[in-house]
Amino acid sequence: MQKSPSRLKFRKFQKPEFTRRKRVSRKVETKTSFANTQEESSVNIRTRLLTVWAILMAAGVGLAINIYNLQIIQGQKLTERARSQQMVNLRPYMPRRLVVDRNDNVLAVDRPVYTLYAHPKLFKKTNEEISDRLAPIINRNPADLVKIFQGKKSGITLTADLPEELADRVRALGLDGLEMIPKYSRYYPQDDLAADVIGYVDADRRGQAGVEYSQEKWLERTVKSVRLSRSGNGALMPDYAPEGFLNSDDLRMQLTIDTRLQRATRNALKQQLENFGGKRGAVIVMDATDGSILALVSQPSYNPNEYSKADISLFKNWTVADLYEPGSTFKPLNVAIALENGVIKADDVFNDSGAIRIGSHTIRNAQRNSYGRINIAQILQNSSNIGMVEMMQRLKPSIYYNWLERLGLGQPVDTDLPFAVGGTLKSQEKFITSAIEPATTSFGQGFSLTPLQLVQMHGALANGGKLVTPHVVRGLIDTKGQVHYTPNLPAPRQIFSAATTQKVVEMMETVVTEGTGKPAKIPGYRIAGKTGTAQKASPNGGYIVGARITSFVAILPVESPRYVILALVDEPKGANAYGSTVAAPIVKSVMEALIPIERLAPSQVIEEKKE
Repeated sequence: MQKSPSRLKFRKFQKPEFTRRKRVSRKVETKTSFANTQEESSVNIRTRLLTVWAILMAAGVGLAINIYNLQIIQGQKLTERARSQQMVNLRPYMPRRLVVDRNDNVLAVDRPVYTLYAHPKLFKKTNEEISDRLAPIINRNPADLVKIFQGKKSGITLTADLPEELADRVRALGLDGLEMIPKYSRYYPQDDLAADVIGYVDADRRGQAGVEYSQEKWLERTVKSVRLSRSGNGALMPDYAPEGFLNSDDLRMQLTIDTRLQRATRNALKQQLENFGGKRGAVIVMDATDGSILALVSQPSYNPNEYSKADISLFKNWTVADLYEPGSTFKPLNVAIALENGVIKADDVFNDSGAIRIGSHTIRNAQRNSYGRINIAQILQNSSNIGMVEMMQRLKPSIYYNWLERLGLGQPVDTDLPFAVGGTLKSQEKFITSAIEPATTSFGQGFSLTPLQLVQMHGALANGGKLVTPHVVRGLIDTKGQVHYTPNLPAPRQIFSAATTQKVVEMMETVVTEGTGKPAKIPGYRIAGKTGTAQKASPNGGYIVGARITSFVAILPVESPRYVILALVDEPKGANAYGSTVAAPIVKSVMEALIPIERLAPSQVIEEKKE
């Protein structure tokens, strides 16, 4: 009975077996769970490391591919793109070269002008106040300006060619809302004085007529483009500019034209055109020693400063681009051909009966009169058609035709004036087989040429028989007068002998002293000449009824021939409109201006008039 309590007591404090097992089991489970957790954590770390490694490797591969693409595949392209962003191609503006006359008087020059814009939304004064102050400067009506300002708030072009002196006046107004953009414009100080020679340039600064067109490559200065660096804000960095890239030469184009003679010539021509109501007229003055043209005028003309307002037909210089039948002014050349071939002598006499029959055609003198027995000089004095036909009938048509070709008929004149056209000449077969062709050619009909070509041919009579090249360009000169370029002109071509041309010029002198050229006489000076009053050919064949072209050609001085002057008036009005009454007085006025300019001494003693 005594052991029972102790046993009970022992049992009371002794844990059961399953409890111990459970505790051990828990310990084992705890250790296992910790081990599993550690294993899972290690797996996760490795996975993460592998992921990071894979990402880094992929990024590295991608970076390498991108670097290869940028540096190898697109390297050159990207380099060029970078350079294009860092560099800029710049072609500096260089003014077109000046054009000057033989005495260095400016005929064409580039000058700064401004395009004037108005932005009414920026005006701080009323439209009326702005208009009143601005209108007198730009030659506009104030009321018109107000209407313009009311119609648009910005970007109004008021004038595209505001001269610098007027631009200064606009700036002096101090008005808000006005903007001026600078540019260069071609300016012709002499206005229309030499438009037929100089021509003009268009809005794109390209020559369209005259030497502005034919000499474009010499008038435009050659400027190379340069590459300049620019900063991040786009500003050019002049430190990297090549040395001297803005330097330009001082060369100018000098012409053979004399503006003093040009002005006198124009005045004389305009006066006669008004007197006789002529459709148009032209005058050419050439130095026969080398073909340089001292004056070339045609009327009506245009102002190259305002070419947009002109009739486009005036842009064509008709002295080189239009054909006409020269009529009697060609007769001295036929005399030279006959003399050169020995079919006539200077003192030969012919019978002018007033009419001559050629096949089915009857040829008569212009005045329908007869001169009887006359020598060659008298044929020229009286402009006898009959005498010329009889003279040229002594020459075989085939030889005659070859001489006409030698003179250049049918071919354009080689000149530096643009748009020259060739004359017309019948085919050799027709000329030889049809007797009327040589007959009409003998008095200047049945073929055509340009006025400049006739001057060239008469130049051969003046200079001893050589065909020279008519030209207006002397060359490029610097400010010191030194010539840096001269045109490469064809060598003069000998056509007639000096003996022949001397005889012809002396015969032409009698036209002025005794014949139809008397209105061109100048006391003390020996002048040779020939009048012409030709029917005007129709473009459709035949001749225009009542229309004529009057002309006069002169050579002076006779004792030492040098200058050739031709005047033409197209379709003068009136019964008394002839070469002697219309054209000869023009040539006289031109010679009166030429004599002091060229300092031509009198050929004879000038008798003083007694009061």
